[in-house]
Amino acid sequence: MNGSYHPFKSGEAKEKYLAFYDEHALLWPVPSKNKYVETSYGQTFVRVGGPDDKPPLILLPGDTENSLSWMPQIKEFSKHYKTYAIDNIYDNGRSIYSRPLKEPGDFVKWLNELFDSLNLKNDINLLGFSYGGWQTSIYALAHPERLNKIVLISPSSTVMHPRAMYLIPAVLAHFFPNHFFTKRLVYWERKCLVKQGEAGRAIADQMIEETVLAGKCFKKRKFVSPTVLSDSDLQKLNVPVMYLIGEKEVLYSPNKVVQRLNDVAPQIKTVIIPDASHDITHSQTGLVNRKVLSFLQEE
Repeated sequence: MNGSYHPFKSGEAKEKYLAFYDEHALLWPVPSKNKYVETSYGQTFVRVGGPDDKPPLILLPGDTENSLSWMPQIKEFSKHYKTYAIDNIYDNGRSIYSRPLKEPGDFVKWLNELFDSLNLKNDINLLGFSYGGWQTSIYALAHPERLNKIVLISPSSTVMHPRAMYLIPAVLAHFFPNHFFTKRLVYWERKCLVKQGEAGRAIADQMIEETVLAGKCFKKRKFVSPTVLSDSDLQKLNVPVMYLIGEKEVLYSPNKVVQRLNDVAPQIKTVIIPDASHDITHSQTGLVNRKVLSFLQEE
């Protein structure tokens, strides 16, 4: 596990993926300090931006994504917060795990160690998309004392199990990360983005190319399935929470998710974003950015 090219399959695979990654990183729109942060699970790659005197805002990406997925948000967020965009320790990107993460609690421990190593105290704003949204929710249950506010954007599971019609293409793309299955999944998940025309399709196509390349370059990792929180757990989320979801989300029914939250955990603020699916941060960038900043800044 500690070879010079870990977590990649070979030295050639490492070189090929990081060349693609670094070319994309040239588009990062704000000045940042890039660092590797030590935890007991390995080295976590973090992009740190924004003013040093502003409150911290941690950004957790979705599954198969990394810190670069926050390009649509980072410029606006970094005006108001000291931002920390994370490459998940156990996913595609520049982070280097030294031991596998096997259960949800491992992600909680990793994040807590990461925040300690970054010298963050108890005023953290934590925002996660998709798989990162689920990680945000379970961290908030375990360590509410460290958090100021949290934002869950289209989180995986968390409130409701994914539809079977979503799981089938997702599983196929996971086990067979070729261009055919990956494009079918991405174009379906990001259908509102794709419908925006050439620019939207270009973003979706870049996601496809990176996912396929990562599947060829990284060693296989066991996927830790996200969980659905019980009514009791949702009620225990006692830090301010905002839940954003696109009106055309494909993972689960937006209306049913919002209804459950309103019924069992009315303290959670819910927002349905129009003309958005699981592409919400790209297809409705301006609206999402305004909603997030308004929520974080309100007293």
